[in-house]
Amino acid sequence: MGTGQADNPQDVSRRRVFYIPGYDPIHPRRYRELYRKEGAAQARISGYRIGLSPKRTGGLYGWHVDSEMDGQAVTADVEVLVWSDIVRDSMSTSIPATYAQLVRTAWEYIATGALRRLMRLRKGPVIAALYPIGMLLLQLTCAMVLGWAAFAVIGWLAGGLGAVATLAGLVAWGGIVWAVLRWFKKKDGKFFAYYLMHDYAYSARYRGANPPELEARMAAFGEIIAEALTDDVQEVLVVGHSSGAHLAVSILADLIRAGRVPANGPKLAFLSLGQVVPMVSFLRGAHRLRADLRYLSAREELTWVDVTAPGDGCAFALCDPVSVSGVAPEGKRWPLVFSAQFTRSLSPERWKELRWKFFRLHFQYLCAFDRPLDYDYFQITAGPVSLSARYCDRPPSNSRIDVPVSKYTSIAA
Repeated sequence: MGTGQADNPQDVSRRRVFYIPGYDPIHPRRYRELYRKEGAAQARISGYRIGLSPKRTGGLYGWHVDSEMDGQAVTADVEVLVWSDIVRDSMSTSIPATYAQLVRTAWEYIATGALRRLMRLRKGPVIAALYPIGMLLLQLTCAMVLGWAAFAVIGWLAGGLGAVATLAGLVAWGGIVWAVLRWFKKKDGKFFAYYLMHDYAYSARYRGANPPELEARMAAFGEIIAEALTDDVQEVLVVGHSSGAHLAVSILADLIRAGRVPANGPKLAFLSLGQVVPMVSFLRGAHRLRADLRYLSAREELTWVDVTAPGDGCAFALCDPVSVSGVAPEGKRWPLVFSAQFTRSLSPERWKELRWKFFRLHFQYLCAFDRPLDYDYFQITAGPVSLSARYCDRPPSNSRIDVPVSKYTSIAA
């Protein structure tokens, strides 16, 4: 396919990488450990060397990478652009507030027709969006049934529902309902109902617009990337994973509009992984995101590659985020959309092990493949070939979806 490591001459010896996570409350050290572990595994499989050491640049959190691939040495400084504190704050809501979010979020997606149109793209992420609604309602039903059972038992023991028995029954009913709901919330590390509900509610709260605190953080991210574009490196690579992809779209669009991408500076590259852009861009108030998608897709200042996989049930696999949002301009250049091909780049044994681990598969883009094809996260982030050179001859996947589907296509509020 003309995208392998050996097919391109070295054009990068130093690189800055900025990783924008999705809606994730976990400390960013998780990403360093994931990179260290999976990078070592991929190096063993693919026959190259990669090593991590403490970060050498500013920023809140990151690490330094030294690699040698096909005899070519490269250094990379990776920085995680942290917004996990904003995520945690958005999740610190009570049980009643979460159920109120359920009602508002379901109304926003269902009443506007956004959910129906999203189902025309991929069923997987829509099912993932419906899961927390169904699970939270099931939890509430279980709590109510157990509460009413206690109410009935008290009435039976009292020989009837007199005033005292009724009061006692109602107190018991309320206490049990609350205790059961609290138990479910405590166990959400297994159910993920509250986590996913908060995730979708965060986008739906402002009907697809960014909350003010997120806009402020994105502006700060833009300043960090702009500074890197004046550094002595050959490539500045921005990686947006999951919800982080649509944050990166707006951040990069702002930088280019402001003229902060030097013509004689490092190559600017954008790699979106496992994106869920339509979950936001299809909402009626996502004017900014749609405008940024339209603008970025026609720019010459960057290379934008979008990688997903049908095996990832949490992403809009092979859905061109610009085209399906109905904002593709004339002269559209980006993104190049292709599949990571989980079922081919993972051995049958490894695929069998992972195929039902939906959240783990959503992070597979950042992990090792035991039968790698033309997508290798560690060659992209720490290898001697730039994103633009690596995929300059790579055709898009034939099975991609690139027709307009969104009902809302306005790009101005």
